[in-house]
Amino acid sequence: MTYARNQALGAYGERVAADHLVAAGLVILDRNWRCRFGEIDIVARDGTTLVVCEVKTRSSLTFGPPSEAITTHKATRLRRLAQAWLEAHDVHPSSVRIDLVSVVVPRSGAAEIAMIRGVA
Repeated sequence: MTYARNQALGAYGERVAADHLVAAGLVILDRNWRCRFGEIDIVARDGTTLVVCEVKTRSSLTFGPPSEAITTHKATRLRRLAQAWLEAHDVHPSSVRIDLVSVVVPRSGAAEIAMIRGVA
C-alpha cells in the first residue's frame, strides 16, 4: 500500500472514530494535536473524564488486529502525550483515560469499529 493510501485510510479511520465517539456521547475537544512527544489522534471528554484516543485503522487483519499496536512503549508515550495536552491546555479533569478505537475497513461493506477503554 502506498504512503498516500495509508494516509487516506488513516484519515478516514479517524473521521469514523470521531463520529463513533460522538454517537457514544463523548465530546471531541481536539484532533491530531501535536507536541514534541508525538501526536494524539483524538482528545475527548466523557462526562468529567478526559479521554485520549489512539485510532488504529486497518484494511484487513493480515498483520493482526489494530489492538496489537498498543505496545508498552506506545502506552508510555500516550500517557506522556496526555500529560502534555493537559499542561498545554491548563485542564484538570477528575480522571484521564486512554482508549483505543479500532477501525477495520473491508473491501466492501461498512467499517467495523471497536472501542477498547483503558488500554494504557
